[in-house]
Amino acid sequence: MSDKPVELDLTDVDHRVGKPIGGGQLWEPCSKSDIRRWVMAMDYPNPLHWDTEFAESTKYGGLIAPQSIAVGLDYGHGAAPACVGYIPGSHLIFGGEEWWFYGTPIRPGDQLFQERRFHDYKITETKFAGPTMFSRGDTTHRNQHGALVARERSTAIRYSAAEAEKRGMYENQLGEKKRWTPTELGEVEKLRTEWLMSNRTGVSPRFDEVNVGDKLPRRVIGPHSIASFTTEYRAFIFNIWGTFKWVAPEGVEDPWVYQDPGWVEGFGFDEEGAKIDPRLRDGLYVGPSRGHIDEEKAGEVGMARAYGYGATMGAWCTDYLAYWAGHDGMVRHTKADFRGPAFEGDVTYFDGEVIAKEPASAWGVPLVQVKLRLTNQDGGVLVDCTAEVELPFV
Repeated sequence: MSDKPVELDLTDVDHRVGKPIGGGQLWEPCSKSDIRRWVMAMDYPNPLHWDTEFAESTKYGGLIAPQSIAVGLDYGHGAAPACVGYIPGSHLIFGGEEWWFYGTPIRPGDQLFQERRFHDYKITETKFAGPTMFSRGDTTHRNQHGALVARERSTAIRYSAAEAEKRGMYENQLGEKKRWTPTELGEVEKLRTEWLMSNRTGVSPRFDEVNVGDKLPRRVIGPHSIASFTTEYRAFIFNIWGTFKWVAPEGVEDPWVYQDPGWVEGFGFDEEGAKIDPRLRDGLYVGPSRGHIDEEKAGEVGMARAYGYGATMGAWCTDYLAYWAGHDGMVRHTKADFRGPAFEGDVTYFDGEVIAKEPASAWGVPLVQVKLRLTNQDGGVLVDCTAEVELPFV
């Protein structure tokens, strides 16, 4: 007798496609501590974002937030508009992000406001979990003055948690957690320091001086640990108790705001109880994020061991590119496809290469196109990213 085919119940999904959705809105503006907490969690020691004396000596005249912080000033790690509709027994991992940046910097005292929309979805058969939904959602970020800061298109992967646990793809693929020798850790730290010193002063490469085939300095982050994953989680401001309120789009019947997406038992929130005890919607203790720091819970959703966040990997890409671009350059566009998670015990290497140049782009500025790949110590691919970076002519 064959097993019953796995199906995803999309009854509550289809009628929501193309509609605006609600979500969380942060109460307070971005603070200097929020910026410092963010770059600490992203392991991004660019002094422009944490060192007051250094930042005051630059053209900005003080601390400024990295471009990547837009997702940290949002609700739901940027994936809220891609996780819409109740699918019983489901879980979610991140599939990718696409970002457009419009040249409006985020400074201490700024506040971002979001418009969100569920764009579309498709169902694909995967080795990981059988029938799997790849859903996309769009977020527009504006500041308190209405200025356009960034747009994001997020891709969420929604699947049957029970089927993923049954198949155990990662459990079968992963070996023992990497144990790093002192010599190996020394090499990791040496590479980290070399990258840090590669452009600490923020000098931008000139467009005419950059050539197709140029390699960007290699970067490394890790080894990843429960401590680093927890630090990342807490840097997303909405994860701190009492930092946001629920908002809904006007004129939309039955808007998706904070409904249960159908998380498997043990991964949901208690929204009513959290009004008294906020720990009941704190994702590190309960809720869908608990598998990131709990190996047993990770196994229940097919992830085998503690693992990192998709939104973090997207931010890593933006930070890496922005550091190379310097104070007179900026990241205009990134499209990152997430191929696999950063697991506990692994390190992540960054390798970038200039693959094209465009003196007169649609943005009205000179752009270089960079191909970026993130891999682990075994060569496994975490992220494939293509980006357009603005550089000055003179």
